[in-house]
Amino acid sequence: MAETDPCPLCGRPLGDRHISKHHLVPKSRGGTHGPTVDLHHICHQKIHSLFSEKELAEDYSTVEKLLAHPDIQAFVKWVRKKAPEFYQRNRRKKR
Repeated sequence: MAETDPCPLCGRPLGDRHISKHHLVPKSRGGTHGPTVDLHHICHQKIHSLFSEKELAEDYSTVEKLLAHPDIQAFVKWVRKKAPEFYQRNRRKKR
């Protein structure tokens, strides 16, 4: 993916810093050789702060399914206003 391509979660340009690969099906759930997407690190961390590996594998294995979740929608609305290089740690959701 080119550095100017948009992040599939937030739509901001990826840039060249704070990028990580997200396995749409977690490696621990059989996604070792499955599809991955490049995301801003903050977007990737948000996904893993909200969902367990089981939830990701069973319910949120596509970008479209992730974007349908209200917590992801609220995060995207907030983070879209930030520069592509913006990063801060996400707090884990209490389970």
